[in-house]
Amino acid sequence: MGDVPASPAWASLPPFPDHLTTAPLVTLHLSKLQEHDPAEQAALLKCAKELGFFYLNLTGCTEGKQLFSDAQQLLDLEKRFFAMPDEEKAICDRDTVEGGSGYYGWKKIGSAVMDSKGTPERHENYTIKKDDIVGNCTPLAAPQLIKDNFPLLRSFVLNAQKQGILMLQLLNESLQLPPGSLENMHRLHALSGDHVRFIRAPARGEGNSDQTAAEHTDFGSLTILFNWLGGLQVQLPGSKEWVYVRPIPGCAIINLGDAMVKFSGGLLRSNMHRVLNPPGKQANETRYSLVYFSRPEDDVVMRRLEGGLVEQQPKSDVVEPEYTSKEWILRRGLGPKTSGFKPENWINSRGTEGARSTV
Repeated sequence: MGDVPASPAWASLPPFPDHLTTAPLVTLHLSKLQEHDPAEQAALLKCAKELGFFYLNLTGCTEGKQLFSDAQQLLDLEKRFFAMPDEEKAICDRDTVEGGSGYYGWKKIGSAVMDSKGTPERHENYTIKKDDIVGNCTPLAAPQLIKDNFPLLRSFVLNAQKQGILMLQLLNESLQLPPGSLENMHRLHALSGDHVRFIRAPARGEGNSDQTAAEHTDFGSLTILFNWLGGLQVQLPGSKEWVYVRPIPGCAIINLGDAMVKFSGGLLRSNMHRVLNPPGKQANETRYSLVYFSRPEDDVVMRRLEGGLVEQQPKSDVVEPEYTSKEWILRRGLGPKTSGFKPENWINSRGTEGARSTV
């Protein structure tokens, strides 16, 4: 894997079991994507069309190593955040911050559901707006611990957002879309649903394969994920089989979201995935994840783009309602809430299920 940055977090954890079937994720290299290497760019498009998931090796360039280093430091920060008493975390409870919109802030265990029966999810998370971190909006209430670490969060966000833009630019070229089509819907200083998320799933012990997060597709553009334990599973295309995604030191896990299915007329793939209790001896460990979600700007209308290879995609005769990105995110993001739960809200929040149906 090249020069993998030192990571005490990896060294202290039980190994991922070797006997398990794992997803066939291709490894792309950020250093080659930055050089616009033709073969790597072609591989990116292939990954985006076929599975919608891939590893991104960060070890071969300065910005990649910095992103990995920041992720390691943010792992320590999220451990400290989740160790705080609930009454201290309540200052940023998602049902009270931002006028109680219910999306950003701290989500306690059991406050969202993971199936149409209303089964509570078994993890907590903390969602911090990109716009808050880079100064695009009035800051939301946050513990002093988080405020003190805004320089680290800003370093991570600026780098993750930049590499996300790079991947969008390369996909834009490969799809032969007008220059800037995707990039101009994801500008750093425009209001958007981009955010950083800390996730904690308590250990449940060996032999327990319970889900901790529901099966779903992501509803943004790109997801940049760091995790240190197994548990993430993807559903193989055209199959009902679920397989684990093995965490690899020095790599982020990248996946496309439903926005890219919309924009590409169904050419690109947003794949169904879920999170289970970690396998083997890893099940005795608390599972932490760090995620950067890239979303279209708030006022972008969620519809297929015009031009390039998208024009070759079949069009549906069904007239679908049009949403702005902000409306789309709130509709999807708040559907699984426990409060006021309705089965139809949960179903509507699940996403494209990786379909390439025309949109």
